[in-house]
Amino acid sequence: MRAETTMVPVPVSYTRLDPGRTAFTELGFAATELVPSWTASAPEGSWIEVRLQARLASGEATKWYVMGRWSEEPGRTSVPGQGDEHGDVAVDSFVAKEPVTACRVRVDTHGPGARVRSLGVLASAIPHRPSVAPSPPGTAAAVILDVPRYSQREHTGHHPEWDGGGANWCGPAAVAMVLAYWGRGPKPADLTWVAPGDPCPAVDHAARGTYDQSYQGTGNWPFCVAYAGRYGLDGFVTRLRSARDLETLVGSGIPVITSLSFKEHELPGSGYSTGGHILVVAGFTAEGDVVANDPAVPDVRRTYPRAAFENVWLRSSGSGGIVFVLHPPGQALPPSDGNW
Repeated sequence: MRAETTMVPVPVSYTRLDPGRTAFTELGFAATELVPSWTASAPEGSWIEVRLQARLASGEATKWYVMGRWSEEPGRTSVPGQGDEHGDVAVDSFVAKEPVTACRVRVDTHGPGARVRSLGVLASAIPHRPSVAPSPPGTAAAVILDVPRYSQREHTGHHPEWDGGGANWCGPAAVAMVLAYWGRGPKPADLTWVAPGDPCPAVDHAARGTYDQSYQGTGNWPFCVAYAGRYGLDGFVTRLRSARDLETLVGSGIPVITSLSFKEHELPGSGYSTGGHILVVAGFTAEGDVVANDPAVPDVRRTYPRAAFENVWLRSSGSGGIVFVLHPPGQALPPSDGNW
């Protein structure tokens, strides 16, 4: 399945899988990256292991790669050191050394209470594109969702065992904001371990619930989705092809969490540079610029120029358009071109 993003064909698909399915799923194009994501229950004393196998264009199957060992309690981890002649696992993504045309994902549950609610896989083949031209504004002009604003900076120095807050907690802050938007998240009884006077205990809780022991950070994409899934949300990791896709989701009442990287001068108004950052797209101005809840800036709310935002988010040196889509099960998604 192919579509146009800023004049460049970008093959992308998101496929929801049956956790019990064992057959290969055909992708419909030659993919170079696969990212599974899931929602599940794995309370204390239980965990799940997610594995992926791909099929090459030649028909040869790869080995099974471990894409994550996940639990609601600390100890969840990605698994490094799995690279071979067919590809490697980069924290949360299988990066193929040669294109793959099919894949299958297996989930093994361990311990009482472990079960999988949803499972899916993002497949994509992002072309080399140092820069990306902007898309024209779409249908969500002047739509701004009332997403609560949580700062990561207010947590500087908190919990060194979970990467120390501050500059490192963009993922937990973003996920906590979207959970609060949907009226979900941890209860007061779940937050009693957070130090008195903490500016937003829900962010500390999200950091504890997303921390990847091997990666030693809280930015593991599927782990962020799985954390939100603990509170009844459906969710998945996918790639969008332009800000028009963002507008389609925002126009349906769904804020979108994006992953991007940039130098300060590349995103006017940001005031910082980053090798990788997660923020919430909460809306668009009447002119089509991006209204973001950016946990890295002092007041959290920023309006970023559409062209600059699309470029640093979609280009191949960034995330290539990665997003987390989180929504209640009863919230219907708008029609898409196959990437949700």
